[in-house]
Amino acid sequence: MMIGLKTKKIRHTESRVIDPVHADQKPKRASAVDRLVLFLRIMAAIALVKGLYHWARICGFNVGIDGGFESQSGAWQTATVFFAVIDLVAAVGLWLAAAWGAVVWLTAVVSMAAVDLLFPAVFGGSIFVVGGAIAVIAVYLLLAFFAAREQP
Repeated sequence: MMIGLKTKKIRHTESRVIDPVHADQKPKRASAVDRLVLFLRIMAAIALVKGLYHWARICGFNVGIDGGFESQSGAWQTATVFFAVIDLVAAVGLWLAAAWGAVVWLTAVVSMAAVDLLFPAVFGGSIFVVGGAIAVIAVYLLLAFFAAREQP
């Protein structure tokens, strides 16, 4: 007894015509969403560097006169470990332009400003860190506002 094999007929679809490249056209202007994503990627790179810096402090690569990780106060150790983790998580989320990445990044930026402002004994209390945090948050909110207005 022979088993019959069914064969399918393959249809050839029509090929699409690709429009030619027009060299005389002006390039597309970057949208607000594109600018927001670029900003998030830049902030992701900065958060990555900050996270790696904190991990270097924990591992003892950046040991100066003040001694290693073990010789620091408990508050300094806790803050350093917190920022070592949260900055790297924020970097991943920002690079992916995920909503949770912006939330984690905002948490990290506000936390760093709060530590520098309210607990100057931990990281030195630099007013430049607080001012920088306020500036990047303002830029983020401005870009997010324009990106939201652009979407239908």
